[in-house]
Amino acid sequence: MGYYIIIGVSMLVSWWVSSRLKSKFEYYSNVHLRNGLSGKEVAEKMLRDNGINDVQVISVPGQLTDHYNPADKTVNLSEGVYMQRNAAAAAVAAHECGHAVQHAVGYSMLNLRSKLVPVVNITSNLMQFVLIAGIGVMAATRSIENPNGNTAVLAIGVAMFAMTTLFAFVTLPVEYDASNRAMKWLKDTGTVTQEEFVGVQDSLKWAARTYVVAAIGSLAQLIYWASLLLGGRRN
Repeated sequence: MGYYIIIGVSMLVSWWVSSRLKSKFEYYSNVHLRNGLSGKEVAEKMLRDNGINDVQVISVPGQLTDHYNPADKTVNLSEGVYMQRNAAAAAVAAHECGHAVQHAVGYSMLNLRSKLVPVVNITSNLMQFVLIAGIGVMAATRSIENPNGNTAVLAIGVAMFAMTTLFAFVTLPVEYDASNRAMKWLKDTGTVTQEEFVGVQDSLKWAARTYVVAAIGSLAQLIYWASLLLGGRRN
């Protein structure tokens, strides 16, 4: 029951933040840039101003699919952001270029995050099965001498979950730093007006909160699974 409460609360908060983010982006999509630059043009300008000439800005299908790919050095903007000329598009485009700047200057937290990606890709796909198997093994191996059963498999599952939680928290400074770089550049270069900057700032603030919610939700679940493991070992 405790696990389902944690999941339910996490999903509810995540839904609320995502809804607020969507409404913010819809609102600031109507704040058109006076300079007439599209998301693609904003991204290209920010890259040039930061002396980055080996990163390509491309369009990718979907919504909220924007990302920077350090492997092939591409800033990938969703179709809407790529073409639109508004505060929301400028915010997303500049944020993704913020990651490209991080990559160019060797930002330590981005490097750490990149190193964790291969491990997290494996653990995130397997950990739920390992956790469930761990609970099953504990139940199947209970005895008078060992009333809580064998906790080894559950311990492996908890360790795997800990890796995904670590990844979620490492992601936080990476995302906040990219947003800060984006806002500083947009403001210092006068790429957006003061009114447009307010929209950029508000949009990126709510986007960052989605990562905060994800990290806290992951930590709450980790604490739950760890309490099962430690409770079993104490008993």
